Amino acid sequence: MTADESPAYSRFQGKAREFVSDSEPWYPPRACAAAGAPNVVVVLVDDLGFSDLGPFGGEIDTPHIDRLAGDGWVFTNYRTAPLCSPARAALLTGLNPHRAGFGFVAHTDPGYPGFTCELPQDTPTLAESLRAGGYATFMVGKWHLTGESRLHDAADKSSWPTQRGFDRYYGPMDGFTSLHHPHRLIRDNSVIDTPEFPDGYFLTDDLTDQAIGMIDDLRANDTEKPFFLYFAHTAVHGPVQAKQADIEKYRGRYQAGWDALREARFTRQRELGIVPPEARLPEEDGARGGRIPSWDSLSPEQQQLFARHMEVYAACVDEVDQSLGRVLERLEKLGELDNTIVVIASDNGGTAEGGPTGTRSYFAQFVAGLPLPEDWVADVPRPLELIGGPRVHGHYPAGWARVSNTPFRSFKGSVYEGGVHAPLVVSWPAGLGTPAGPLTREQTAFVSDLAPTILDLTGVPPLRERGGRPTEAFDGESLAAALRDPSAPGRSRQYFECGGSRALVDGEWKALAPLPPSAAEGVTGGPWELYRLSEDPTETRDLASADPERVRELAETWRAEAWRNTVFPIADDGSLFSVRPTTEEPLSRPVDLAPFRPPLERFRSAKLTVLRSFTVEIDTVLGTDAAGVLVAHGDQGGGYLLAIDHGAPLLSYNAYGDMHRATGTALTPGPHRLTLHVDELPELRWRIRLDIDDTLDAEIPSVPMLLGMAPFTGISIGYDYGGPIDWNLYEQHRSYRFTGGELLNVRYIPGAPSQYDRTVLHAIDDAVALIAD
Repeated sequence: MTADESPAYSRFQGKAREFVSDSEPWYPPRACAAAGAPNVVVVLVDDLGFSDLGPFGGEIDTPHIDRLAGDGWVFTNYRTAPLCSPARAALLTGLNPHRAGFGFVAHTDPGYPGFTCELPQDTPTLAESLRAGGYATFMVGKWHLTGESRLHDAADKSSWPTQRGFDRYYGPMDGFTSLHHPHRLIRDNSVIDTPEFPDGYFLTDDLTDQAIGMIDDLRANDTEKPFFLYFAHTAVHGPVQAKQADIEKYRGRYQAGWDALREARFTRQRELGIVPPEARLPEEDGARGGRIPSWDSLSPEQQQLFARHMEVYAACVDEVDQSLGRVLERLEKLGELDNTIVVIASDNGGTAEGGPTGTRSYFAQFVAGLPLPEDWVADVPRPLELIGGPRVHGHYPAGWARVSNTPFRSFKGSVYEGGVHAPLVVSWPAGLGTPAGPLTREQTAFVSDLAPTILDLTGVPPLRERGGRPTEAFDGESLAAALRDPSAPGRSRQYFECGGSRALVDGEWKALAPLPPSAAEGVTGGPWELYRLSEDPTETRDLASADPERVRELAETWRAEAWRNTVFPIADDGSLFSVRPTTEEPLSRPVDLAPFRPPLERFRSAKLTVLRSFTVEIDTVLGTDAAGVLVAHGDQGGGYLLAIDHGAPLLSYNAYGDMHRATGTALTPGPHRLTLHVDELPELRWRIRLDIDDTLDAEIPSVPMLLGMAPFTGISIGYDYGGPIDWNLYEQHRSYRFTGGELLNVRYIPGAPSQYDRTVLHAIDDAVALIAD
């Protein structure tokens, strides 16, 4: 790893972990809000590209966002973090991502101060400050600010939304989910016990219903209290899904292809003044090691498939706008719309997670760093009409992601502008007036500016103490002056770091190192690029060789900013993903599971099965009419289940959309032990054997392992929760609750980790305690 030579590392590390590990209960005092205080609605869209919305050149129907932009301000030079969790942490705290504990998404915990995946205890969230200022505080949607090992039902909940300032919360706390069949929903601090979802269920609609319900409940009891609603959409993160009627609306709109659409959006951006006249479209971007092909070079079948992916994506964006429209309509009926501050933003740039050709097997993509065999199937073919629906977990190809990020280069996860340059719309007619048409603001802004801006506009001071400790000062700066005055200065400097890639925007200049440095090179080493954004906002002309002294100066400035923001050490040795705390070890011990309870949480379940062999022992007493699911783990994105069907065991395995089944012999009534042996084979495969009373009864000889984020839905006992593993079985029996017998016990016994599992458990908390002493 590259940590630099400064002795400040130990001081930063000890201080950060001291605050993060402190989980004492803390509740802020609550004041009365000033009369006439505005409501606040922040809508954060997931993985939305810069050009996807109408005010930024997009062709997708977004009339409600267009209306807000027409009554407000469009920021053309707004940047965010390159990834989901870092952006959310910065938004809610006003700190830069690493200082907020989120140098990466909430799926790591190597013990470094900037990567704790826990909001610091000495930093109030925007919700905590507003609640202390007399606001009701509501959140619906994606949280993604709790480390995944602390999402299960017995975990310390000090980092959950209601412990970080929200009076009410509803949504999936994980990084993404299926919009048709969410893998897990939380209300406040408890999992919602919903064995199956009704036909036509759609998460975006559900979140909207919940948000409006929270507002209505408040107004039924208090007509004056202002509220803060943080609506964090899971859309348009993969798996990209939409309702059939909305997909049909876009049928045929994208047959011209991504090259033509990118040019069309760029033309509209120039007409709208979103990009300056001197901007040029960058040339081809690579996507996961491959080039994006020209649309004309594709076969008719590829064009049809890829266009379908974009139709679904457009419908998904459209549904976000519909959701906003419903919230705005409710506020208008209450007479409160004009006095509501509305902020619309994306958490990062559009993503190339679908690869050059897109995928209908989304979870097969999360396999970075593993030696995949040549026959690994990253896209299991399914009929076009299923894409976007509940049976397919898909994602559009990188060519469309490049369109989403028009006019910039690269994608989510990158420190090029395509990864960090995002749309931002702000509206508040009663407080800032209603301009005649949308007003653009060209000031440089960053996601950490949003919290100080909202507190400034509402007149609520940030909390000065939290849990008896003085709070950290904001890194962000209020944009209130820029909203009122187009000539007001914006921020002049912002650092970026993601997976070792580094960048610094300093005035009109941007220095960028796209690759992690080696230990020998040091944190300012490696090849750097230099762009003059005032003349080249889309990073098409690298000036590094012409101005090496400026590059050195900016690299050194980046180093200073990195120290100030606890970026170090840069985990260029793989430790960001491989090092985990020893506190996770108990999650991989054998466990007995009770039937008919809500599913075991995703990460908790994965520790029993992923990258290892494992055994499931099921003790049951069968009646003459016994039928139903005994154990299920996963969904249409990948999973396995064991059921009694027509009197015999049925073993179903969903390999990222490719179904495998095996049926055993009919079982006699009475007690039986069914033992599922899932044994690792070479080249990341499993053999699955079913023993009945110690005798082999059924077998699936070889299937691809479920890796990374699969199975995504956790283990359910006695039924198949939510998104079904075996769609044929689901069509006949829905969740297929086990009846006609008794499930006495189900025991998971994890085996030894796979040879490909690079996880190393470290006693991180103990080591930090020694450093702190």
